[in-house]
Parts: sequence; structure tokens; C-alpha cells
Amino acid sequence: MMISYPLIKPKYYWSLINDLSTFIVSPKYKTGQEKSTRNKIYDTIGLFLIKVVFSVVVASLLQIIYNPENLTSTSMAERFSPLILLLVGGVILPLFEEMTFRLSLKFNPMYLALTTGGFTYYILTKAVFKSKLSLIDDTFWHRVVLVIMVVLIAYGLCSRKNNQIVLQGFWEKHFRKLYYLSCLSFAWLHIFNFELSLVNLLWMPILTLPQLFSATIAGYTRVAFGFQYPLLVHMITNIFFLSLTFLQID
Repeated sequence: MMISYPLIKPKYYWSLINDLSTFIVSPKYKTGQEKSTRNKIYDTIGLFLIKVVFSVVVASLLQIIYNPENLTSTSMAERFSPLILLLVGGVILPLFEEMTFRLSLKFNPMYLALTTGGFTYYILTKAVFKSKLSLIDDTFWHRVVLVIMVVLIAYGLCSRKNNQIVLQGFWEKHFRKLYYLSCLSFAWLHIFNFELSLVNLLWMPILTLPQLFSATIAGYTRVAFGFQYPLLVHMITNIFFLSLTFLQID
């Protein structure tokens, strides 16, 4: 029996780019894709490789044109040992971000409650307590308790039968807007990784371009394949780039 290895075929990557482009132009709540787990894994790896190439190219160009300091990476590197940095930046934060921005692209009362909790934690951390997502300071447990309360209330409201029917219909009718909103919010909120100067704000669409491209892929794979696929891609990507930073240390 002949074994196919699509990842070594250039035409396969063009096919992935075409599928992704079609979805971005016209996002569908139900993609209708019937693929085996093996093919989903192949496609996920292929899209990951495409994303890495795109990110490296954009990052290289930005280093030449405009390269502001990433304050979040610097702060985390100062607060954590390499192993803990990989755990927090490569596992915990990707899980938090995927739960916040992608989990409820498919409607489910618990998914929406968790997403609401994620946004609440983000707003409380950044806007109210002026802290960092990964910082366990004096405000951390205040934030956690408030988020738990929000999640419980949101789940109680969303799980009511009438509300479920209304929300399910809203998701299917307005999925395109929800998909674009998840992509843009994920990308543009990363501007907080940099100093909030006028110059950085003007450069925001360019500075956050890798995150925007990542969000389009993550949203696509979440809807077409399942939540575990973009989650694993996000974790692998973060671990990959965090590992590269260790190589730069003298």
C-alpha cells in the first residue's frame, strides 16, 4: 500500500492556502468538511508551517523597518526561569487565549461562559488593576474570584433553554462578524505587548500582523477541525519562538 506524505508536496500547501483564503473571505459556521483525524493533523501541521514562514518573514522585515521592544516578553523573561517561562508562555497563556478568543466560535453555554470569563480577566487585569496576565500579585485572587462569579452567572443565563435557542440562531446568522471580531480583537489586543505610544498605535496594524494571520488560521481550524487543533498549534508556536529567545542568550 502506497503511503502519502502530503507535507513534502508544494501543491498541498497551495491547497491549504486556498482553503484558508476561501474561509477568510466567506466564513461558514458549518464548514461541511469531512476529514479523518489523520488528515486534520496533516492540515494542522501544514498550516503551522505556513504560519511560521509568514511570521519569520514579517518579523524580519519589521526588524529592518521598525522594531519596538516587546515589553511582555522582556517582563516574563525577567520573572520566570526558562522552564517556568515555557510552561506559562507555551502552555497556560495559549490555553487562556484560545479559550477567550476561539472556544465560543462554536456556540455552547459553557464555551460562552468561559470566553466571557476570559475577557473579564483580561479587562480586570489590564484596565482595572493595571497588572499583567501572568503576574500573581496582590490583585490576582481578586481577579480570579470575580471571574469565577462572572462565569457562573454567564453559564446560568446562557444555559436557559430559550436563551440557548436565541443565541444559537444569533451565532449561525452572524458568524462572519463573530469570526472577524475574534481575529481583530486577538491581534490588536497584542498592542499591549508594546509601549502605548502614538507611534506604536499608528503601527498597530503592522506590528500585530503575525497575530492577525495566526488568528485567521486558529479560527479556521477551530471551526473546521475542533478546539484541540488551534490550541496545540498555539502552544507549539509559542514554545518554538520562546525557545529561539534562549538561543540568543550569551
